[in-house]
Amino acid sequence: MVSAPRTDDASLAALFGKDTLAIGGGRVPGLSPHAPAFTYTAPRKMRLPVVIAVPHAGRSYPPSVLARMRDSAIAQLRLEDRFVDRVAIAIAQATGAGLLIAHAPRALLDLNRAEDDIDWDMVEGGRADQGVSAVAPASGNRRARSGLGLVPRRLPGFGEIWRGRLARAELAARITGIHRAYHGFLVDRLAEVRDEWGAALLIDLHSMPPLRAGEGEASPPGIVLGDRFGASCHHALTGRALLRCDNLGSPAAHNRPYSGGYVLDRHGAPGRAVHALQIEVCRARYLDRQLSEPGEGLAATAQLLAALVRELGAETALLGGGEALRQVAE
Repeated sequence: MVSAPRTDDASLAALFGKDTLAIGGGRVPGLSPHAPAFTYTAPRKMRLPVVIAVPHAGRSYPPSVLARMRDSAIAQLRLEDRFVDRVAIAIAQATGAGLLIAHAPRALLDLNRAEDDIDWDMVEGGRADQGVSAVAPASGNRRARSGLGLVPRRLPGFGEIWRGRLARAELAARITGIHRAYHGFLVDRLAEVRDEWGAALLIDLHSMPPLRAGEGEASPPGIVLGDRFGASCHHALTGRALLRCDNLGSPAAHNRPYSGGYVLDRHGAPGRAVHALQIEVCRARYLDRQLSEPGEGLAATAQLLAALVRELGAETALLGGGEALRQVAE
């Protein structure tokens, strides 16, 4: 079985033994300057051309941010992809994939939103340029109008998350220290993997609330694969992923209800041999009954996803060809 290591810095630094490459980057405003917004760990010699990214499981909350939340416990539970980073660590340990974990919480800044997807009504002073809508113009994955933009403002059935407005300087610090740092690092790392292997695959790992069974379904899917309807990932990889899930006894839905967001739009570029696939896994599979703490199913969930990642890594190496095929064979 795949174990589920802890997510502290010591366990990440030793994830692949003495040959672990561990890099911290960015900064969470309001915490120590030494508190990174994200951590990247990988074997110094990559075993697969795969980077697993976890953008929504961060739990490094500055005290000032918690104090401004109307109900911090509920907001954290609703906003976080609760402990899916522990699933990702187990997958990386089992497969040798690179692992990028965001420690900055989604409540501070959503890494799966565009930098300008801002509801300016929640910012002190509003938008700087007059005569423009308080919410960024609709295009792409704009979510600010729903309350779930770059900085989440409200939750369905819960209402406003925050007391008071967000200072412009704090917003700017979050964008620089979290969003730009994370995505800039990911661009560079995927390019390095692609240059080494001929192709690179980004697995953007998320978790989702339990879904309802659709018409004609005996049970709801526990996994949803998103590829922006073919725009972010080669069809051979998506097809292999769907087939593998079937073979593992866990049929996956494709692009519904989650097709991916800004991460896939920003980093998926099949024409440049950089592929991006979003994986949403049901929280009931790896958390307890309250969907709050790690549960008994975590190891089995990680084992299933590790098998999927190995297969997709081999398929990505095949797309890359040449040296990549020799490396994955080793």
